[in-house]
Amino acid sequence: MADALVLAERDGAVGIARLNRPEARNALSAELLAELIALVEAWDTDPDVRCIVIAGGDDYFAAGADIKAMRDRSFQEALAHPALSFWARMAACRTPLVAAVSGYALGGGCELALLCDMIVASETAEFGQPEILLGIIPGGGGTQRLARVIGKQRAMELVLTGRRIGTVEALAMGLVNQVADRDEWLAKALELAQVVARRPPLAVRLGKQAVLAAEETALSAGLDQERRLYELAMATEDRVEGMSAFIEKRRPEFEGR
Repeated sequence: MADALVLAERDGAVGIARLNRPEARNALSAELLAELIALVEAWDTDPDVRCIVIAGGDDYFAAGADIKAMRDRSFQEALAHPALSFWARMAACRTPLVAAVSGYALGGGCELALLCDMIVASETAEFGQPEILLGIIPGGGGTQRLARVIGKQRAMELVLTGRRIGTVEALAMGLVNQVADRDEWLAKALELAQVVARRPPLAVRLGKQAVLAAEETALSAGLDQERRLYELAMATEDRVEGMSAFIEKRRPEFEGR
């Protein structure tokens, strides 16, 4: 659909969700968030989709929230806004998420990229949490995920000053996984997603869950969680296939069982 706020594509086992609100710099309106989460949740239940790429356009990944709509929102309306459930539902996605970022990823756009499991950024990308300049603070997980990714000191600076950072600084901080030329950012993100999609899907989901546990639990609890997930992976047919293929020096055929 030409008027869809999120364009859906498939490249084999990779789903591609492209934010499509260029006239508003891909601002994250309630309608856009609703379309995005509906698409991601549908793919998350589809066994043929093994990795999901979330992308914007060349100039804007997402330049934050819809400020015009936010300005007139009452406190009561804010408490019931769809964004409150959006972030939790996105975080519950079991399929790996790759953010393909070109141009501005600010405010909610930066939070959306941070929520993804990996980030591939164009050399033109800019990240930032400028909410402080509007008299508010990030509300979609920005303070928490930023601190976990780049550390308390750097996160504090970005949140309290609203300063933006370019791709070189973001890479040095560990915020992004890969930097691509301005014409190759989406292709590089798809290349990474295809590598993930070729891996055994059950092990990939278990691996994602285990890594996320490191953010959310103490070390001892995380180690217990990892061991339980490892034991689940050992019980799969893909584990037998992967080990057999290694011994027999052939390419494995993973079936997700």
